[in-house]
Amino acid sequence: MRVVVADDTVLLREGIVRLLQEAGFEVVGQAGDAEQLMRKVLAYKPDVAVVDIRMPPTNTDDGLRAAIEIRRRFPATGVLLLSQYLETGYALELLSDSAERVGYLLKDRVADLERFADAIRSVGEGGSALDPEVVARLVDRGSPQGDPLEALTRREHEVVALMAEGRSNQAIAKRLVLTERGVEKHVTSIFSKLGLEPAPSTHRRVLAVLAFLRANRVARPTRLSADEVVRSAGLRPRRPAQAAASFT
Repeated sequence: MRVVVADDTVLLREGIVRLLQEAGFEVVGQAGDAEQLMRKVLAYKPDVAVVDIRMPPTNTDDGLRAAIEIRRRFPATGVLLLSQYLETGYALELLSDSAERVGYLLKDRVADLERFADAIRSVGEGGSALDPEVVARLVDRGSPQGDPLEALTRREHEVVALMAEGRSNQAIAKRLVLTERGVEKHVTSIFSKLGLEPAPSTHRRVLAVLAFLRANRVARPTRLSADEVVRSAGLRPRRPAQAAASFT
C-alpha cells in the first residue's frame, strides 16, 4: 500500500515514515505543508494520505482543507487525518459526504503501530477508521429524534460504534467478548434495520458508519488545552505563552 505522509514537524514526520516502512507500507512521498501535500498526491497517486490537520501556511486547518480537496479530486486516495487535539467537528466535516476511505486519529495512537497500521489499511481498502474518543463523544451526546439508528438494540449500537473505529468483525468480537459468528449476526441485523441491501456499487459497512455519524453530528469542535496535552504525556506544563506556541 502506497502512502504519502504530511506533517510540518520534521521529527514526527520522519518517525511516522519509519514506523510505516517497518510495517510494510511503501512511503512514496513526504510533505511539510498543504501545498506540498497536494503536489505529492498529484504526482504519486497514493492509496492513502496521512495528514496533520494543522499545517502551514496558516497553521490552522490547512491539512483538513487539503484532505477535503484530495477527497474531491482524487477519490481513489484515502485520507487519514492526525490531530494533537480532539476536534470532533473537523472529523465530521471531512465525513460530511461519505465515510468511505477516511479516518481520523489522535497523534497519540501512532505509538500503537498495530492499531495505526490497521487504520491505514482500513482507509486504503475503502473503509473508515475513527478515533475511539471521537466515537465516544458522539455517543455521549445522544441521538436526535428520528434517529435512523433508534431501531437498533444496545448491542447493535456498540457494534456500529466499533465499526466506525474501523475495527474488523474479529476485533469487535474480541472487544465485546462475542464470537465472530455473533458479530456477523449483529452486523447483518444492522444492515437490515438500516435498509442497506447488498449492491455491487455500495459499501454497506461504510454506509452504516455514515448513518451513525449523521445521527450523532455535533455542532463544533472540542479541543484539549495545551496544558492537558502536556500533562497527558507526563510532562510539566510550561508558562502559558510557551505552551501556546508549542501546540499551534
